[in-house]
Amino acid sequence: MATSPGEKQEGAATAPSAGARLYDLLGYVGGVILAAMTAAVFAQVILRYLGLTGIDGIEEIPRYLFVWLVMIGGAAAMWRNEHTTLDYFQNLLPAVPRALLVALVNAAGIVLFGYLIHLSITLVPNAGYQTSSGLGLTLDYVFAAIPFGAALMIPPMLRNVYFALRTLWRKHS
Repeated sequence: MATSPGEKQEGAATAPSAGARLYDLLGYVGGVILAAMTAAVFAQVILRYLGLTGIDGIEEIPRYLFVWLVMIGGAAAMWRNEHTTLDYFQNLLPAVPRALLVALVNAAGIVLFGYLIHLSITLVPNAGYQTSSGLGLTLDYVFAAIPFGAALMIPPMLRNVYFALRTLWRKHS
């Protein structure tokens, strides 16, 4: 649920500590992925500057890791409520319509990510028949980032729906 800068998210202090630790760990994993991507790109630049041909497949490493970074980093950001949102008009709404909007938007996101998981049941195994040209890696490892990340993004959205509905319940009680 998006909040204005000075406003604390309702229920933030009651977030489960195990979930918070898991998503904090995902943030660190995202940092490691970003460091590996940076190292691969840096190595490419240095090798090209020195006139060397480079390492076979090194240009694929940042490309494939970027997919994992987006999905894992997006999930970690969603848990912390730091994901990029356009919430200016949402924050102008009174509490009840804002809670309804937050619940609706998050429910739509849950449906979207659930559908991505459903599609991945076919997509990921079929990607195992393809290999990358440089690394020779089967692409199911790359494509598996989509259902993995989607499954990680659903719990924060469920939590947002819960807090929005709890706000509605309190306003009408």
